[in-house]
Amino acid sequence: MFMLGNFLMAVAKLINFVLGAYIWVVIARAVITWVNADPYNPIVRFLRQVTDPLLDRIRRFVPIMGGLDLSPMVLILIIIFLQSFLVPTLQQIAVSLQ
Repeated sequence: MFMLGNFLMAVAKLINFVLGAYIWVVIARAVITWVNADPYNPIVRFLRQVTDPLLDRIRRFVPIMGGLDLSPMVLILIIIFLQSFLVPTLQQIAVSLQ
């Protein structure tokens, strides 16, 4: 059982890292919308391709209010919730299996 515990601990750490990195991607995407970035720039295209699917889903429920798009903030709050709930839960399960 210790192997399953170690595997779950590794998965929890990987999920935590990926979610943390994705927060920075969402922040970079929000900053790019504030400046007039070239839409053909490969970095801008990458940031849009990575974040737009989730942001578009959130925009269905959270409309743009007064020209202010709150969807990146909502997405960051969802990610923080997942980091605070999912990662510790997986870590506790992993510890109990070791």
